[in-house]
Amino acid sequence: MAEAPAEELRNPARLQPHDPAWAVEARAILDRVYNALVGLPGVDAARFDHIGSTAVPGLDAKPIIDLQVSILPLPAEDELSARLGPVGFRREWGSRPDSPGVSRDIPRGAEDVPDEVWEKRLFVARGADVILHVRRSDSPWARETVRFRDALCADPVLRAHYQDLKRRLSAANAGKADYDDYTRAKTAFFSDMHG
Repeated sequence: MAEAPAEELRNPARLQPHDPAWAVEARAILDRVYNALVGLPGVDAARFDHIGSTAVPGLDAKPIIDLQVSILPLPAEDELSARLGPVGFRREWGSRPDSPGVSRDIPRGAEDVPDEVWEKRLFVARGADVILHVRRSDSPWARETVRFRDALCADPVLRAHYQDLKRRLSAANAGKADYDDYTRAKTAFFSDMHG
């Protein structure tokens, strides 16, 4: 039996052209998240950002909106779950035990440095088409995700290079059960740019 062409295989890292509606939806969801978190310590100084490829006009993306709350102190997991549940979010644990970026962020080159591991919380909503990263505001990842988004928006050469990488990685992930390998490979690009 002939193998199906890559474009016909299930592809968890499938990309689609940028949709301007993503920014509108992201803003509305971030407003709901902010309202759900009002009263928590640190929320008045917290940042609420649309991050990732869906936040970059002109960049192909998986149709999953990435959002980030940068807050200090990082709220307790049960408190976040209690507040975010009513606005449609549930705690996410990843598809594999080693899924990247689920419960902690490790800056590049810091895998063996315990105090360089940054605890975080990951939530998903509406069939996993929205991902909410809750990070400590003093985490390097909280700052770098925003910086990377801004660099992609401002630099068409960087954006084209990243777009090419994403397309190659998407094709390479056709038929896989999840997009963890796609995420790891993109993270290497991100780390090299900021390392």
